[in-house]
Amino acid sequence: MSDIAALVHRFYLDAWNRWDDSVVEEILAPDFVFRGSLGDEVRGPDGWRSYRDKIRSGVPDFTNEIVDLVIDGDRAAARLFYTGHHHGTLLGVAGAGGPIAYSGAAFFTAAAGRLSEAWVLGDLDSLRRQLGAASG
Repeated sequence: MSDIAALVHRFYLDAWNRWDDSVVEEILAPDFVFRGSLGDEVRGPDGWRSYRDKIRSGVPDFTNEIVDLVIDGDRAAARLFYTGHHHGTLLGVAGAGGPIAYSGAAFFTAAAGRLSEAWVLGDLDSLRRQLGAASG
């Protein structure tokens, strides 16, 4: 497994799925830039944690599955599948505990042994339909 492949796996399996903050500083560069599906752009490990925790507050069991991972040098593209149960507020909609499941893709860049950039594109139309929110 390449270095960036290992970093992407740790990002999703440890930092996201296990909510393990001990790996965040190891895998994310201090100037890490994250552009998420919710329209946010955050910087650094602390900025990313705040984004993750916003998702976690709406979907406490939010889980990422890497379906495909394509590597090109210091870049990676992942096809993802997200699942969980909507208990808190997400996209302005209060949760009732119902399941959510939707697809997405993420594009990563690594430098000096850490992830330096991530751009995530989730299928928000599908998610909004499941939450009962208006699309747009």
